[in-house]
Formats: sequence, structure tokens, C-alpha cells
Amino acid sequence: MVQSYIPYGLYWSTPFAKWQGSLANLNAVRLAAHVGKGVLAAKGMPMDQIDLGLLGMTNPQKGSFYGLPWLTGMIGIDRVAGPTVQQACATSVRAMQMASQELLGGTAQCALLVMCDRMSNGPIVHYPDATAPGGNGITERWTLDNFAGDPYAGKAMLETGENVAAKYGITMEEQHALKLHRFHQYQAALENDRAFQRRYMVDAPIFDSGFRKQTGALSADEGVFPTTAEGLARLKPVREGGTITFGAQTHPADGNAGAILTTRERAAELSTDRGIEVQVLGFGQSRVEKSHMPMAPAPAALKALQHAGLSMAEVDAVKTHNPFAVNDIAFARDTGFAWEKMNHYGSSIVWGHPQGPTGLRGVIELIEELVLRGGGVGVFTGCAAGDTGLATVIRVTDRRSA
Repeated sequence: MVQSYIPYGLYWSTPFAKWQGSLANLNAVRLAAHVGKGVLAAKGMPMDQIDLGLLGMTNPQKGSFYGLPWLTGMIGIDRVAGPTVQQACATSVRAMQMASQELLGGTAQCALLVMCDRMSNGPIVHYPDATAPGGNGITERWTLDNFAGDPYAGKAMLETGENVAAKYGITMEEQHALKLHRFHQYQAALENDRAFQRRYMVDAPIFDSGFRKQTGALSADEGVFPTTAEGLARLKPVREGGTITFGAQTHPADGNAGAILTTRERAAELSTDRGIEVQVLGFGQSRVEKSHMPMAPAPAALKALQHAGLSMAEVDAVKTHNPFAVNDIAFARDTGFAWEKMNHYGSSIVWGHPQGPTGLRGVIELIEELVLRGGGVGVFTGCAAGDTGLATVIRVTDRRSA
């Protein structure tokens, strides 16, 4: 069992913006640094306590060769070092695991995690090859080409979803029922002027591309598509003969998120409510058969629970990164945890998928869900490129009513 803690309230996420939306022209690292610096100052975080930083991102930005040192320099803690982490949709949980290992090993006492990505306007990379015809080399559209094909499995992301749908016998109608349910769950996060989201969400400032002048702010998720049973029923599968429609999968997005991980004693000191303790209990990873990515969250979650010394029967809440509706259906069948009970307040299939920060927003929402229920054990799990999955288990203890 690991021994790392998240100070209650010392985390944040911006809204997620739709593909080619309000954040499409902003360097993700510069935007994340601006947001993180403001949030940490507003929460009164003693910056001299931070002795480790982790930057998570999956889409290169101009200047991101310098990664974490560039980010912490912009935030104002230019003596803090650390890695830049890239593991597709598993980036956030991997960064949490790496920070927890440093805390456990005594090589750090207080870690700052900042996760950011811009799926929009992804880079076009040219790999020189003097032996190619005419020396033309190879050009890769970083986002689009990798969505279109796994270089090992040779299949597009969509095909992994169709393979799992076929393996589990999941129909289009079942997928649409789950998506509609997730959309209704997301509406609960918008009730009372977005009361749930306001527990953790901060504005994303909108600048010109040179960050010279702020022109506005994004205060709520952008790109959430209104979902109805009638609208879903009109959709056709994306692939002829398949089952997955555009309504039964997520959309690429832009945004960032952050959190502090530290020791138990320091977490109590830094928490915005000392009556609430958030402990990270364990991690688990998996890799499933080729081109079956949506199957990976379940074995990752079960391994995380085993690491934490717990069983699925002891879990009070589950949050998933679910790029396809088939993810949650497969998870429910493999674990016995009903998909209707998962993802209260929504999930990435509704609010989008910026990759790097997706998981951290899910973990943050899981924490707040557990606080609202008075505490308990929660699992966050999700799949990632290469048919992999990564999961974490947390426990929220609420002593305020004791």
C-alpha cells in the first residue's frame, strides 16, 4: 500500500474545450502554467514547500522540449525539477504513481502535478530520411495519424472499440443507453449553477496566441453535445457493419488540470478542510490482447484494488475514462460493478478527452463525489493507447461529523 495524500481542495481543472474551440490556438504548457500559478496563489499554497514537479502532456507544443523545468519556471518555482510524463490517456495516473513512489522513497515531500494538452492544432512532424526516394522522409500528423492506426497492432482506435463490442456481444442500443445515462449524470454536475463543478473547476483564460492580451475566459465545458434517445437512434455506425456511432464515443478536447500530492502530515496542514483526508491507496496497470483497448480498465482496477488490499465489494464509487461506451459495459461485466452506478456527475465520454489531464479531472471528480457521500473508497480507471489500462484507488475519510 502506498502512503501519499492529496490535500483536500488543492487541485483544479479548467473546463474542457471542444476540438478547434476556444483554446485551440494557445500553447498548452504556457496556459497550464498561467492557470496553475493563479490557483496556487489563490489557495495560499506555500510555494517553498514544493520540492518535486511532474508535467504530463502527450502532444508536443513549441518549447515543450524543456518540459517540467519550463513549467515550474513560469509558475515561479525555478529551483523545482522533475520529469515530463507521456503515456497517452494514462498520463495523469502514471504521474500520480511516480509522485507517490518519490514520497514513499523519501526523495520528495511535496509534489506538484500539472497535466495539460491541446488536441487541437496538433503538430505535423517531419522525420528526415536521406535514403527515402528523393530524400523526402516521413511526415506524421501527430494527433490524426496516431488515432488512425496503432503502429504495433495496425488498427485504428475505433477498431479496438468494435473488437470489444463483438467480443462481449454489445449492441449499438446498449451503447446508446449508456451514453444517454452518462449525459443525464453530467446534468447533475450542472445543477444549481454548476455547484458540483464549482467545487474544483477554475476558468481557463483566453489570450491571443502570443499570450500578450487576455481576450476572455472559458468558464464551462465547451463542446458537450445535447443527447437524446431520439437523436442517438438516428445515428448510423461510423464503420459499415459496426456498432459504434459518433454518439457512443467521446470527442478530442483541450484543457489542463493540477494537484498537490504530499505526506499525511503536510496534507492535513494544506487542506482547505482539515476534517477531510484523501489518501492514495494503490495503483494497477494492465495490457490486454492486441486491438482490445476498452477491455483494459477492468484488470487495471482489480490489480489496483489488490495492491491496496481491497476487493470490488468494498468500492463505493467508480470513475472511468471511457472513450467508448463499450468501456463501461465491459468493465461492469468483468467486475460485477453495475455501469449505472459508475460515473456520477459525468465522465470523459461526455466532457471530452484532452488525454493528459483527462484522468486527473476524473480523480478530482471522484474525490468530490466521495466527499458528498460522506467518505468511502473510490476507483479511477481508464484505457490508454497500446491496449493498456492504468488505475488508482483512493480513500476519502470525512471526520467532520465524527
